[in-house]
Amino acid sequence: MISSFKVLYSREQIAAQVRRLGSEIERDFAGREILLVCVLKGSFLFFADLVRAISCPIVVDFVRMASYGCETFSSGVVEMRKDLEFSVTGRDVVIVEDIVDTGYTLQALFHRLQDRGPRSLKVCTLLDKRFDRRVSIEADYVGMSLDKGFVVGYGLDYQEQYRHLPDLYVLEDGPTVGEGGLL
Repeated sequence: MISSFKVLYSREQIAAQVRRLGSEIERDFAGREILLVCVLKGSFLFFADLVRAISCPIVVDFVRMASYGCETFSSGVVEMRKDLEFSVTGRDVVIVEDIVDTGYTLQALFHRLQDRGPRSLKVCTLLDKRFDRRVSIEADYVGMSLDKGFVVGYGLDYQEQYRHLPDLYVLEDGPTVGEGGLL
């Protein structure tokens, strides 16, 4: 059972970063249609806010990837549970991720989409957690960074709980964890 949370980023800080990211993406793709790809489930709140922060033409689609299951660390085995409905061939594509942690999920998705021939392929993440990075992949657009800690709120969960919290929190105590886990 989790008994203690510490605010990492407030909803106001999150909103400011989402606006900044929207402006950067809009600037880089001015006058072009973007296919924004939401990585479910954790990115859904960030994705919705980001879509509203971009005024150029947007098409949205969703993928669902899994590497954590009910654990607080990645197994390293990434499976695709829901694929895109739209083709990425010849399109400007931005993958929207909640957090880049080990990088396994993002790397698998990036290579899968890259093999489909997009015009361009970029990555936008709300959180960049470098401490546990296991593969060489970087986001083009980064909202905020953290060194280590297990984060919940604003769409991010622990065992499907805490997604509804409006701020981002670090779990200060709770389950024992392996790689990628708590402080």
